[in-house]
Amino acid sequence: ADGASGKHLVAYLVAEQGETLEAVKAHLAAVLPDYMVPSQWVLLERMPLSPNGKLDRKALPKPELGQSRREFVAPQSELEQRLAGIWQEVLKVEQVGL
Repeated sequence: ADGASGKHLVAYLVAEQGETLEAVKAHLAAVLPDYMVPSQWVLLERMPLSPNGKLDRKALPKPELGQSRREFVAPQSELEQRLAGIWQEVLKVEQVGL
């Protein structure tokens, strides 16, 4: 999907009974590179299907732009803090996370 900060990966998910979104995120984070883990998640009761039984992409709900940001993780070590400081200056932003 296209957002204010460029393109980002959106996952539409129909969870099985007892399955949590956090568990799915953790599993994907463990087996995929960071750039392949969706930054936005949309939970659905069921996938919208066309009359011929295929996924109806046009019927998928639009992701909310505010959800696309990942939770902030502060830099911990001295090196991480120094690197974050450099990126803050380069990007001219107040905060850079891990």
